Amino acid sequence: MSLAPPVAVPRGRINLMPLYVVLFCLLWSSGFVASKIGIADCPPLLFLTIRFLIAGVLILAISVLRRDQWNLSPRDIFAFVLIGIANNALYVGLGYIGLQTISSGLNALIVSVNPMFTAALAAVFLGDQITWRRVVGLPLGVAGVAWIVADRVSAGSDSSVGIAFAIGALVALVAGTMLFKVLSPKGSLWIGNGIQNLSGGLAVAPFAFMFSDFGHIVWSGRLFASLAWLILLGSIAAFFLWFYLLTVLGATAASAYHFLMPPLGMLFGWIVLGEHVAISDLLGIVPVALGIYLVTHPAGGRGATLKWGGSRESASHYLDRRRAQVRAPQDEDSL
Repeated sequence: MSLAPPVAVPRGRINLMPLYVVLFCLLWSSGFVASKIGIADCPPLLFLTIRFLIAGVLILAISVLRRDQWNLSPRDIFAFVLIGIANNALYVGLGYIGLQTISSGLNALIVSVNPMFTAALAAVFLGDQITWRRVVGLPLGVAGVAWIVADRVSAGSDSSVGIAFAIGALVALVAGTMLFKVLSPKGSLWIGNGIQNLSGGLAVAPFAFMFSDFGHIVWSGRLFASLAWLILLGSIAAFFLWFYLLTVLGATAASAYHFLMPPLGMLFGWIVLGEHVAISDLLGIVPVALGIYLVTHPAGGRGATLKWGGSRESASHYLDRRRAQVRAPQDEDSL
């Protein structure tokens, strides 16, 4: 069963959307393990500051080397800064702090219910349709995730402060998703991702310097490895794919893939860290996958559609028109 929505593709063109979805899910979920490894040798806020600033500088430096056209207006730059503060500084920062005092399963569960809130807000502010498939699929995904982490949460004690930080991370992720769709910044997503990382790093830096001790940093091989993974594949590749999917699929459908993050995160934890995976974890993947299928696949097999100026058009046609609007000598919307 494919988890990628059936995006309309013109004849002679290969549909790469399933590949983009798989890559996004794998890269995003692997960040839980890489982050756990990294913050073991570096205070969380310092770790995030280093990660975001290096990623932002690297992205913009590559843009300069490629001689990409800077086609962002002041409004677009401001929009990407706001999104960076929400999705980089607040979402990731609060999530890292929460991980120090609550289980990773509970943290993942809290954050993974963001499609419920995104779908509700998208229906109010973006005009997204709430069909019976989404009404059934979204709670089904939440139920599957809850099933997976139920035993893990009941087995240990979790701090109320840590839970509050995790809820704050959830709010930040939903806010960042809605900001991207409402503000709809134009121009290169690649350059925009660089601005987001820089703004996120600069927003976290003052708190890192105030509340972190540089003496607690252990400059180990695993610290450098986790930083490299999270910078190249997390902050750059995964976030680029995330905003690409938001652009093509819409807020509700793209957010539904976050239901896959807890089970995939547990799988990576088992492979890399040797963490235990119970049978109940595997059973919980079934309603998660079914919920995602219902949310992302429209009835009747029609292609995924997007609203634009009161009308609806295929995602592939939308992308073609967007690229034509921002086209430069080199393809800026590619990695």
